[in-house]
Amino acid sequence: MQGFLMTGALMGDVSGSWYEWHNTKEKPKELITDRDHFTDDSVLTYAVADGILRGLEEADRSRLFVDEEMQAQVRSSIARSVRDFTLRYPSAGYGGRFLAWAREGSMEPYGSWGNGAAMRASFCGWLAESLEEAKLFARLSAEITHNHAYGIKGAGAVAACIYLLRTGAGKEEIQKYAGELYDMKFTLDTIRPSYSFDVSCEGSVPQAIEAFLEGEDFSDVIRLAISIGGDSDTIAAIAGSLAEAYEPAPEDLRERALAKLDDFLRETAVRISEPLTPPVYWT
Repeated sequence: MQGFLMTGALMGDVSGSWYEWHNTKEKPKELITDRDHFTDDSVLTYAVADGILRGLEEADRSRLFVDEEMQAQVRSSIARSVRDFTLRYPSAGYGGRFLAWAREGSMEPYGSWGNGAAMRASFCGWLAESLEEAKLFARLSAEITHNHAYGIKGAGAVAACIYLLRTGAGKEEIQKYAGELYDMKFTLDTIRPSYSFDVSCEGSVPQAIEAFLEGEDFSDVIRLAISIGGDSDTIAAIAGSLAEAYEPAPEDLRERALAKLDDFLRETAVRISEPLTPPVYWT
């Protein structure tokens, strides 16, 4: 692999795609098989990245914090890219309200608190030059549809954790940070028997973070995320995006995930990764 390529969410998404509708309470032995495929998690992750980069082409990034007009410009750019990518892949597995939003062409959000805001936010943490910028990008990416406080919080949590991890934070720091946002007083073993499908940020982001915290390595993080059942592709996508910022992913897993993409999405993954700074473990 030449240069850093942002594929953590993709690897988690593809790994969990089959299990979303075939929940398991065990760690899968093999990740990314012939039955697996990319879903809306991957499509929208790369759509948000595309939209942010296009929006920043015409913005003064140094003034983005204080210029609400400029924020609106970037937000609109994200919305356009998200809509364009969605209509390009209309059968990727979106929620009904989201798909209606994309098809209707409205620029108005609809107050969602769903985990869609969090699953697509990883690029915000990779591109950011500060923790506050990570949360700002995440807020703008969420607000196009998921402008409920829980949706914004979920996106911000993912982006912030990725920023902290890629710049050198350890798991203890992430546990503390996440604990300020969510009740993290649980383990996957304690919730696994009763955990069920939950598409809310409040009911899936903490679980994804916990999978990252408990994982022994990148692949184990993905396996743990899948092992609790529920919205498996999204939980694994979020957990994988965090793990990628902390430790190297197996190269064969990355290549198998990339092979699931068509040329457009694969080229998008390469293009949006070009301006990103590799994580500290590369040095």
